[in-house]
Amino acid sequence: MGWRLSHRADQRARVIADRHYNRQSVGSAQFVPPGRCLVLWQPRAFWVTSWPFAEYTKHAWAGAWVCSAFRNEGAGLSSTLIRDAVAHTRWQWPDVPELGMITFVNRDKVRHKRDPGRCYRKAGFAPCGETAGGLLALQLLESGMPAAAPPLNSQVDLMEACL
Repeated sequence: MGWRLSHRADQRARVIADRHYNRQSVGSAQFVPPGRCLVLWQPRAFWVTSWPFAEYTKHAWAGAWVCSAFRNEGAGLSSTLIRDAVAHTRWQWPDVPELGMITFVNRDKVRHKRDPGRCYRKAGFAPCGETAGGLLALQLLESGMPAAAPPLNSQVDLMEACL
C-alpha cells in the first residue's frame, strides 16, 4: 500500500493526526497549517508537507518545504514512507526550494532515543540547528532527495492505469 493523495480535511487522516504530539486542536476538521500543502494518507499513516510563504515564516529556514506532520502507526518502515512522501512532494512542486525540506522534532515528545528523529535521519535528513523554542531542525537538501513520483490516485497515476 502506498501513499494516496488526500486533502487538509480528510477525516481518515484526521483521526491519525489527532494522535500526533503536535496536534493543537484535537477533533477539529482541518489538521494542516494555512497555506500551500500536500496531504498524503494511507491506512495507518499520514503525512503533510507545508510550503509556507517565506514572508510569514518565523524560523531560520524560511522558504523551505516543511514536513509539518508525519505519523506512522504500522504502515511500514518510517524511513521508506518518508522518502516516498518526499518524492511525492517533488511531484507536486517540481522546483525544490534552495533550503530543501525541513522538519522539527520535539525531543521531549518522542520516545527517548540516542538520536531524536532517527527515521528522518535514516531517510537522509541531517541536523541543521534548532528553533528559538528548542526544537531540533532536520534538513534534506535536493541532492539527497529521491526523484519525483506521483502518489496513488493522482491524475498521472490514474492515466497510467488506463494505458
